[in-house]
Amino acid sequence: MDKSPDAFRTISEVADDLDLPQHVLRFWETRFPQIKPLKRGGGRRYYRPDDVELLKGIRHLLYDHGYTIKGVQKLLKTNGNKFVVAVASGDLATMEALVAAGQTISDEPSLALDDDQMVGQVKTRPASRFFGFGGGDDGVPEVSIGRGSVNKEDRALLQETLFDLLECKRLLDQVR
Repeated sequence: MDKSPDAFRTISEVADDLDLPQHVLRFWETRFPQIKPLKRGGGRRYYRPDDVELLKGIRHLLYDHGYTIKGVQKLLKTNGNKFVVAVASGDLATMEALVAAGQTISDEPSLALDDDQMVGQVKTRPASRFFGFGGGDDGVPEVSIGRGSVNKEDRALLQETLFDLLECKRLLDQVR
């Protein structure tokens, strides 16, 4: 028997729906004050439909877009819950309207994130070289060994590669 769309969901139902362990949802409650499930006797959690949609948005940003928790927190603070829900559902009209409304209030762009808030987003030029080798017009690449020898662009490329590998591992673990 399926529940109606506006029914409250238990933590196990939400965890199954989002394909996440329950402890991740409990952890997210500590990091995102916007997630406020109703708690009944014995500490049982019941998530409202709005909470479930917000959790879907947070999961989408963290797992599919490579945001860090800090980055999602900033998006929530800057643009609000409706923006994150719209991102997860792919509702471009709502996202654009919310961003436009947010930019009229403040002058700074509402999607600008620091480097430590985004994981898996390559920030290289279109004609960039691969880890400093090949494709460049500046001749022989400079190779150095030791801490700090990886420049910012290469670090972003490595981070993107790591994110892709972790996502592949997660997908393989689901198949097993």
